[in-house]
Amino acid sequence: MARPQKYPPDPKTPLVTHLIELRDRLLRMLAGVAIVFICLFPFANDLYTTLAQPLIDQLPAGSTMIATEVASPFLTPFKFTLVGAFFLAIPWVLYQVWRFIAPGLFANERKMVLPLIVSSTLLFYAGMAFAYFVVFPLMFEFFIGTTPEGVAVMTDISKYLDFVLKLFFAFGLAFEIPIATILMVWAGITTPDKLVAKRPFIIVGVFVMGMLLTPPDIISQTLLAIPMWVLFEIGVIFSRIMVSKRADKDEDTPPPEPPPPPSAASQEEFYDRKR
Repeated sequence: MARPQKYPPDPKTPLVTHLIELRDRLLRMLAGVAIVFICLFPFANDLYTTLAQPLIDQLPAGSTMIATEVASPFLTPFKFTLVGAFFLAIPWVLYQVWRFIAPGLFANERKMVLPLIVSSTLLFYAGMAFAYFVVFPLMFEFFIGTTPEGVAVMTDISKYLDFVLKLFFAFGLAFEIPIATILMVWAGITTPDKLVAKRPFIIVGVFVMGMLLTPPDIISQTLLAIPMWVLFEIGVIFSRIMVSKRADKDEDTPPPEPPPPPSAASQEEFYDRKR
């Protein structure tokens, strides 16, 4: 594997070297996901039962989940285990991405990117946990409670998996709002004051995103929109802290000294050459 031995890397490094490095990182990512999947696969059915527990707890007495396709009892837990392995391997995947792009970054950029990668991973997990422990019980209780008379609730296991994976992704993505806010301020695209001035539009925007990213019910939309608003405010607070630290650092940095004036001998030499 070709790896840069100095920082910054040689700009004349051939493209093939970068492609070999990229291939190596991709293989490491796949290997990490495969190892996690192999470890989880023997517990695939138990993991799916845990995933379905928020719905099972709300089902009426005598109701169960069903499988409407022949291969669903095997393929659905298999699919969930594979997706779960990728989610659990996200830190390893992002670490490989970091190792690939780090040699091309400046020192201040490397100090900024690494904490953002760690915090974005934790926020994504926090969004999934919020969906599972808070949103699912409230949402399924509402759905089951509004079932018409004479209708038996029997949810298909594959449909349920697709439904909750969409919500996991939506809430995990929504919890990245502080990271997006900090990145925009850091890149100079906007400022904390401008974001505060546009707060009414952002509030409307998060409710629209909640409507687009969640099923068509007011509970899940509201439970997604309100955390997005709160996370936006948190992102603004941390952006102000980052801007203030940057301003303090700029004040502490002395201005560059002006170049010394040319000596009389160098001026005479310049005029002699000009003649």
